[in-house]
Amino acid sequence: MANHSSSYPILHASFNQNNSGFVISTPDGFKIFDPNTGRLCYERAVGGFIIVEMLYSSSLLAIVGAGEQPSLSPRRLCLFDTKTNAPLREMTFLTSILAVRLNRKRLVVVLKEKTYIYDSNSLAILDTIDTVPNLKGLCAFSPSLDGCFLALPASTTKGSVLVYNVMELQSHCEIDAHLSPLAAIALSSNGTYIATASEQGTIIRVHLVSEATKSYSFRRGTYPSNIFSLSFAPSLQLPDILAATSSSGSVHIFSLGFDTNQRSKKSSSFLGSILPDSVNDALDPANHHVLHNAVSAGVRRAVISLITYNGYFQEYTLSINNQNESSWSLEREFNLLSFHDRNLAARHL
Repeated sequence: MANHSSSYPILHASFNQNNSGFVISTPDGFKIFDPNTGRLCYERAVGGFIIVEMLYSSSLLAIVGAGEQPSLSPRRLCLFDTKTNAPLREMTFLTSILAVRLNRKRLVVVLKEKTYIYDSNSLAILDTIDTVPNLKGLCAFSPSLDGCFLALPASTTKGSVLVYNVMELQSHCEIDAHLSPLAAIALSSNGTYIATASEQGTIIRVHLVSEATKSYSFRRGTYPSNIFSLSFAPSLQLPDILAATSSSGSVHIFSLGFDTNQRSKKSSSFLGSILPDSVNDALDPANHHVLHNAVSAGVRRAVISLITYNGYFQEYTLSINNQNESSWSLEREFNLLSFHDRNLAARHL
């Protein structure tokens, strides 16, 4: 959300680790939704929050206030229980908290020039990483305990990324991915791949984490653009698709080109992405839709979930036939800000 404008009602939006829930924050409070049904699962109206991170579908949240009132300081991390509506633990830092990531074993807190690693259960501090100035709080985290990595910018002048093993508490590698500083980073959920984009926004590169080697290089476009988000399709094995959103109003879908015999033929849900406004036009194949390196495998479908800055949840289906022809279809849409009960009416198209 480093790219968001104060003119939009959404301060923060994120999916949980397995995409079974997502949360949005507005100046009034935050809300948790079930993306499959559109049901509002929880809401708390006590002021604005710049960070709200879920721990899977548990009652634990990591929340950071927007600073509009003393009790919601951006320097204070609150671990909050939605069952009891009460804080479990609060931690105060010397500077503003820019990002928080967590899984069942680790809690990561990103500040401007330091990143702290904690044990999620005892909250004992395990390590402190001194970083280059990270004004946007750029980071990526793979929640899998078997491949649990943290990625942080390693330079302010070029697109280098530090990959840190969060379970073993040691640096894994440093990758020089771009000539320009980083604008977006994403790790696949199992920690196999890392995707990066620079401030130029024209090239997206994917590296194999284990060997720190470049596996794919995708051209998003010819002209510079701000990359808002990168998202791998969640997979228990190997991710096969990468999605990118940008200030051009487009969503780009890239295929990583694995052997189709090793891939599931089932539809795969995407991580949520944040776009600057409505994406109805952005996903029209006649306008900005771009598909790269699609692999022939009969008819394949992918489900793409989007949260827009103006407060809409939209779910699209991308279909690819055996001639590599693709089409978008808007399946569901609902307004996250306007509702009157706990069961939102999704619009099916």
